[in-house]
Amino acid sequence: MQRYATKKFDGKKIPENKVNELLDFVRFAPSALNLQPWKIKIVTDQKTKEELKKGSNDQEQVTTCSHLLVFCADSDYDTLIKRLGALLQKNHVPDDVAKKITGMAAMFAKSMTKEQQAAWSQAQTYLALGNALNGAKTLGFDSCPMGGFDPAGYTRILKIPNNLTPVMLCPIGYAADAQGPKVRYGREEIVF
Repeated sequence: MQRYATKKFDGKKIPENKVNELLDFVRFAPSALNLQPWKIKIVTDQKTKEELKKGSNDQEQVTTCSHLLVFCADSDYDTLIKRLGALLQKNHVPDDVAKKITGMAAMFAKSMTKEQQAAWSQAQTYLALGNALNGAKTLGFDSCPMGGFDPAGYTRILKIPNNLTPVMLCPIGYAADAQGPKVRYGREEIVF
């Protein structure tokens, strides 16, 4: 109930240990087949944030935040599945179980077009973003989910690899604005 989309931050830096705790919230986000098809580019350089602001509809959250988290969806399924196999092996998951999991992931990936894979990766990335938004408030700072930005411009400026697509921004920091009233539908409006 205390979390809200902060529109202006005070510029104060969040301690790195708190940012790392937030990244752990993201790491443990739910992920179908455990593929975790997301990466986060963290931007703290003020000059870079100023450059990115132009491609963010001039929203000041980008330049007043402590850290700008750029959530990217990964659509390289061959690499994602290999990475998952290595993770399972590293965690001593029995070979037969690991092969079953990676086999299911491979079949799932092959059943989709490239466009469907990209959409699925984006949906999974939103799950990770949700953990970041709620995790920030839990850790004592604020955040703002942002979809109003130019992904191609971000890709160019941040030199994001081709297999990654920026899908959401999450500036984090300490609020310099005040939370307004929560305006949400009642339970009876969201359940049918």
